[in-house]
Amino acid sequence: MDLAFTHVCLWTLLAFVVTWTVFYVNNRRKKVAKLADVATEVRRDGGGADVIIVGAGVGGSALAYALAKDGRRVHVIERDMREPVRMMGEFMQPGGRLLLSKLGLEDCLEGIDEQIVTGFVNWIQFLTGLAVYKDGQKAIVSFPEDNDFPYEPTGRAFYNGRFVQRLRQKASSLPNVRLEEGTVKSLIEEKGVIKGVTYKTSEGDETTAFAPLTVVCDGCYSNLRRSVNDNNAEVLSYQVSYVSKNCQLEDPEKLKLIMSKPSFTMLYQISSTDVRCAMELFPGNIPSISNGEMATFLKNTMAPQVPPEFRKIFLKGIDEGAQIKAMPTKRMEATLSEKQGVIVLGDAFNMRHPAVASGMMVLLSDILILRRLLQPLGNLGDANKISEVIKSFHVIRKPMSATVNTLGNAFSQVLIASTDEAKEAMRQGCFAYLSSGGFRTSGMMALLGGMNPRPLSLIFHLCGITLSSIGQLLSPFPSPLGIWHSFRLFGLSMKMLVPHLKAEGVSQMLSPAYAAAYRKSYMAIDDKNRE
Repeated sequence: MDLAFTHVCLWTLLAFVVTWTVFYVNNRRKKVAKLADVATEVRRDGGGADVIIVGAGVGGSALAYALAKDGRRVHVIERDMREPVRMMGEFMQPGGRLLLSKLGLEDCLEGIDEQIVTGFVNWIQFLTGLAVYKDGQKAIVSFPEDNDFPYEPTGRAFYNGRFVQRLRQKASSLPNVRLEEGTVKSLIEEKGVIKGVTYKTSEGDETTAFAPLTVVCDGCYSNLRRSVNDNNAEVLSYQVSYVSKNCQLEDPEKLKLIMSKPSFTMLYQISSTDVRCAMELFPGNIPSISNGEMATFLKNTMAPQVPPEFRKIFLKGIDEGAQIKAMPTKRMEATLSEKQGVIVLGDAFNMRHPAVASGMMVLLSDILILRRLLQPLGNLGDANKISEVIKSFHVIRKPMSATVNTLGNAFSQVLIASTDEAKEAMRQGCFAYLSSGGFRTSGMMALLGGMNPRPLSLIFHLCGITLSSIGQLLSPFPSPLGIWHSFRLFGLSMKMLVPHLKAEGVSQMLSPAYAAAYRKSYMAIDDKNRE
């Protein structure tokens, strides 16, 4: 009898647990649904947000300002509101400055000890193995004075954190922008539609926020990307850098690009007193920073490749114990999400090699396009209309994004030193093409500066670099070995170009109609948007 009584008690307890669990789950679902309904009613009554933006970096802050100027109520949630300390995002191309002006944010690049950049100085070291056997050649190239480009053809170099803080201040100055410190944990999804976010406030309380549209703009380390898209980032290399303080480069208006070994080295003025020293290294060949191996490597291996006039500045930061950082450079194709009610932007959406320093320019271009596509929509709660906007956005952005993505990834491969004669000929040919002057130099610099975002123009110049490189291999007279390396070089060139054409979409990259539509949007001076 005791055993039977025990069984009855156990089954009763189990039934209670199951019943309670079902009740709790159903009650939880009802609460979430009720919160969503309440949030919708609040928005209708004028108290809620139209857009939630995850991340208040360059993209999140700029988008918040742009949408708020259009009358949207914007809630921005940023993990850390302190001034960021980064080694990326320190250069704005001329095309990026034009886009900032269209968004009404050009003054955010003022008053931060920003440095004017008119072009760059390029050095190439002719290498065989580890030995430099010939003095470097030097070429000075500038952004072209293009009458078709309606803005000052100069870039700006600066501390990224100062720029981000100015953007945050500008966005938060608008009454319909709520900038809050908090950590977004997850997206709230219902039947394939993103309704809002769950986040932890700076006080440690977990709460929710709802809006018809959620924008994920939380950078290359995004923890939300995988819940929206299935694309994965590929690590290409590592950018190692530090700052040499209390010094100034000769001709500070020019970035110094050195085609060193194993890849490029770059020096540029990021304030009136500070110089950024950066170089690219590859996985498997990166000395330890913590035990001092990296500092030794930079002194013994990299410093001898830096031109003598800048070597002292290069060594200054190392000798003074500057903090050396290594950050992965990544590549990730942009893909459309099947989920509704959400848009992904910035490095959480699309990445390319940073050799051409154009990531922020692509991001600002995306923001400008997205803003203009959203402007006709009075109600952002129509998920189907938002999905159509996102599809249009994905196509219209191609001329700029495809040009920069292809250029960045191709240019980075050309900069890698090699003992392979065909690869080294491509490297030498790129240097010769850039330094040749005329339409070749101005055309390439217009592409690098975002002043001419046309994929067809990029393909034309990449073919020109290929032919120039082949010409060097066959000079002064063709030889069987030279002809063989020429065929290999042509194959290498196609290998750099064709995969990107496929990834970006051949028709979208090469269609004159898409290029014309983007150029009209990109070049048009829209005074209303700058109000």
